[in-house]
Amino acid sequence: MSGLWRFQLDPQEEDEGAGWTRALPASRMIPVPCSWNDLFDDARDHLGLAWYQTEVWTPSAWRSQRVFLRVGSANYAAKVWVNGTVVAEHQGGHLPFVAGISAQLVWDRPNIIAITVENKQLLGRVPPGPGEGGGGVAGVLGGYPATTYDFFPYAGLHRQVWLYAVPAEAHIDDVTVTTTVEGSDGVVRVRVDAVGDYAGRGRVRLNDTEADLAFQAGAAEATLRVPSARLWGPRDPHLYPLTVMLVDGQGRATDSYSLEIGIRTVEARGGRLLLNGEPATLRGVGKHEDFPLHGRGLDLPMWVRDYELMRWMGANSYRTTHYPYAEEAMDLADRLGFLVINEIPAVGLNFGDGPDANAQRLEQAMRQIRELIARDKNHPSTIIWNIANEPFAGEIGVNQPEAVEAGTRFFRQLNAEAHRLDPTRPTMLVGVMGGPPEWLDIGDVVGINRYYGWYTHPGQLDAAVRVLEAELDDLHRRFGKPIVMTEFGTDTLPGHHANPPEMWSEEYQTEFIRRYLDVAAARPFMVGMHVWNFADFKTGQGTMRAAGMNFKGVFTRDRRPKAAAHFLRSRWVER
Repeated sequence: MSGLWRFQLDPQEEDEGAGWTRALPASRMIPVPCSWNDLFDDARDHLGLAWYQTEVWTPSAWRSQRVFLRVGSANYAAKVWVNGTVVAEHQGGHLPFVAGISAQLVWDRPNIIAITVENKQLLGRVPPGPGEGGGGVAGVLGGYPATTYDFFPYAGLHRQVWLYAVPAEAHIDDVTVTTTVEGSDGVVRVRVDAVGDYAGRGRVRLNDTEADLAFQAGAAEATLRVPSARLWGPRDPHLYPLTVMLVDGQGRATDSYSLEIGIRTVEARGGRLLLNGEPATLRGVGKHEDFPLHGRGLDLPMWVRDYELMRWMGANSYRTTHYPYAEEAMDLADRLGFLVINEIPAVGLNFGDGPDANAQRLEQAMRQIRELIARDKNHPSTIIWNIANEPFAGEIGVNQPEAVEAGTRFFRQLNAEAHRLDPTRPTMLVGVMGGPPEWLDIGDVVGINRYYGWYTHPGQLDAAVRVLEAELDDLHRRFGKPIVMTEFGTDTLPGHHANPPEMWSEEYQTEFIRRYLDVAAARPFMVGMHVWNFADFKTGQGTMRAAGMNFKGVFTRDRRPKAAAHFLRSRWVER
């Protein structure tokens, strides 16, 4: 259902009884998917309610099937009507939600689909709004619109909206694939969940190998062995086609689902990150789904180009900063062999905000980790689940004991849930400079963002390196876990040069990155370095962000390389 929809801002939050679910009184057209902020002058800073509406004819062949509406991402809170009836509500952008709509459909005229979206920066959300105190990152940046995070709070229907149908009697509801390696063989375990208490039969096919599925109470499992398997990895991202079917008494398929899988293992052990039993080193970047005009709306040409540029640089990995990325991006990562740290939107958390806010956020973060793992568990490219980015325990640099304890309880529950849902992947938590070090020990991998030489020790790279070396060695002695530096970098104005290097120049960015990579290369426990950021990106307005931009990209926002991108290519590309 991508395309042009009718759209109207609703700053006064008009009563639904006014008929807006069926007709918008003063609409204009908007593309879906897209953010609304960069399209209309009066909508740039609007984060309150807005309405989307379209019409769709339902194929008559679907009358005997179950029909669903699927929204790929509505940032942040959405409510959906079909022909004037509420069919779904969802909070938390960046992840899909589905509504069964068979009972609301009409077949002799168009169906009216209406969706409201708002992205209010509320204290109890994930990510949270700044509240009255405006602590954490918000207290430093002080931008407009006010947020607790350093990127623009784009709003809208950011990914595709689908209408689809499945068999009414029994259909496949979920497929879970896990892989292990025994000798040279790949072992593929498949669990299939069907709707209801389905007790029929099914089949699973992997290449030319098939196995029967015997369902009990709607679930069935099978194990298939692939002799001399091609293991998935950056050098050979081989994917195997897998198809799951439900079959009737004559063996005919009544429903089927196909996907591509990679056979691989990943674990954190002995201070190393192991992919297929071999040490892996992550070379890459942090990113944002951010581009002119459409903001965070799905842009497939952008994704294809970004992967080309990352490969040109020699990168093999990235982190989905600071929210789950589009499913199409994950599909590309599978095909191209990129290693992805997959992250829920738990950015801007401050445990000094009090128990009520913490309780609300835990409920939402738990739902987000469940939704993320449900969506991305079968992607071989996802190698680590990240449960939070840069949480605070009070004001920056002041870790309040009660806030530290509250955060410890919070993250232990969230980490345990990630392991319960998916015991095959490591977890991590990314800590901020000056944050509680004990939080770093909760996950299987230690993640840190460090900016010595920028936010502290500005312009003093010799002193910055000494502080960095001492801290890394201390973290290794303390935790003995693999460490990924998930952010490091400097704001850099494209075309600004200085000799000797000075802050904001392309030379300073390059020298900063060089020094950090050298420090990491001397320490085997450093298993990954992600430069912040891949490309310049939009932020709110503020004195810390010239032109409403974060200029830490090694590429400009329109993907022109700075000197640092060429340096990374010289460092990372194997010749």
